[in-house]
Amino acid sequence: MISEKELKNIISQVLKEMDGEVKNIDRVKEKVVGSIEKLEDVEDITKVDLREVIELKNPINREELLKYKRKTPARVGISRAGTRYTTETMLRFRADHASAQDAVFTDVSNEVLEKNNLFTVQTKCNSKDEYITRPDLGRRLSDESIRILKEKCKKNPVVEVYISDGLSSTAVEANVAEILPSLLNGLKSYGIDTGTPFFLKYGRVGASDDVAETLGATVTCVLIGERPGLATAESMSAYITYKGYVGIPEAKRTVVSNIHERGTPAAEAGAHIAHIIKKILDAKASGQDLKL
Repeated sequence: MISEKELKNIISQVLKEMDGEVKNIDRVKEKVVGSIEKLEDVEDITKVDLREVIELKNPINREELLKYKRKTPARVGISRAGTRYTTETMLRFRADHASAQDAVFTDVSNEVLEKNNLFTVQTKCNSKDEYITRPDLGRRLSDESIRILKEKCKKNPVVEVYISDGLSSTAVEANVAEILPSLLNGLKSYGIDTGTPFFLKYGRVGASDDVAETLGATVTCVLIGERPGLATAESMSAYITYKGYVGIPEAKRTVVSNIHERGTPAAEAGAHIAHIIKKILDAKASGQDLKL
């Protein structure tokens, strides 16, 4: 059996080792803070518009190349070092890829939702992993969400507009503050009755059909974050369906895509979507059945 003296010696040794670890941790923290402060002065290369950058050292016709680059955000006319990309090209590629991953795996902040007066409901997915691996669950509302929608939302609206994260929470945060009021004001100017906006977490486009059945909406319009690419992680789309129902063919949807700062600006897109919804109601059709 261990003696009291031996026990005291063991405890004393452990405390000494812990004290050393604490000091080491403090030193590491100091270095990390110092590194972060230095990084604040580093330019964010993802903020630079690739359409305005000429990476080739000696282009034969600089102005002509720039004219073509301004037509697309794709990586046109990049440079190389031997058989490899230049350091700046590789860093930009990895930075854009990281932004795309963040858009998919992060959640829309509660602050953004509260600021835009959006309450949250959820599909049958319980996590991002399940959302990505089970698209079918992302197309159906949870039982609790159906109950909340019936309790909080206007019944049988002509148009139900709601927001969903989809595959880019970044797109929602970047566009919702401008596109939602623009769209709702546009519909109001046409004298079109609208429902209660809300936010659907882990939502696929097809969930709008469940929303339509739950609320009895004539037209549903979901503003949803699109799959991010290396050009932008902020792209949003609007999927509009006339008299949606669970199982409706995808061809019955009308889509307005490429909504972001470098595409169609959010405020402009909202007004355009309101105009399209007016045409959908007049024609009583959407998707391939609608002749714009």
